[in-house]
Amino acid sequence: MTSPDYGIRGIGMTSARTRERLVRRLEEQGIRSQDVLAQIRNVPRHLFVDEALASRAYEDTALPIGHGQTISQPYIVAKMTEAVLAHLGNDRRVLEIGTGCGYQSAILAPHVKEIYTVERIPELLRKTRQRLRDLDIYNVRFRLGDGWQGWPKYAPYDAILVAAAAPSVPVKLLEQLGESGCLILPVGPTGRQELSLVTRGPDGFEQRSLGAVSFVPLVQG
Repeated sequence: MTSPDYGIRGIGMTSARTRERLVRRLEEQGIRSQDVLAQIRNVPRHLFVDEALASRAYEDTALPIGHGQTISQPYIVAKMTEAVLAHLGNDRRVLEIGTGCGYQSAILAPHVKEIYTVERIPELLRKTRQRLRDLDIYNVRFRLGDGWQGWPKYAPYDAILVAAAAPSVPVKLLEQLGESGCLILPVGPTGRQELSLVTRGPDGFEQRSLGAVSFVPLVQG
């Protein structure tokens, strides 16, 4: 699948050469999906962080976005997206918990039919809604709410992505996962989190680890 050209070209530290270095690093770390790598290359990550941090936007690191939240490390975004696409065909519906600045949505958007994203911080949600519109991304629906509750109205989902760590897998999210669907989320306390892949089959749920990670906590309420 060809990724969209967002028509935004950076200069200096946001240049195409700088983006290409990031893509090569992700390949060296094991990211294989060319669809995912193309999106990492094309999406202008410097627009998702404060201007003061733009020079660091294409480093493979998490960065603060205010309100005690972060934009996830590109490798983790790529890994989560690759895992979702490995379990889905095209034209599928995804629930995202933790909208944040919208970077994960922008990476995933061309490869699914619809994204339903839930964020608990109003100011983040307002800015992200406008940012994705500015990038001509229109297949994302937004909701202000408690991520622990998901978004039952549009369930079941073919995949669920969670961008914050829970001590255990939220039951409400399992209930909203469709047959043969997958749920990807960090599980565990600070310092001992594992990125978990939960799949739903005819005999129930199976869970396996995709490696150690570090995320902000999934706050209830």
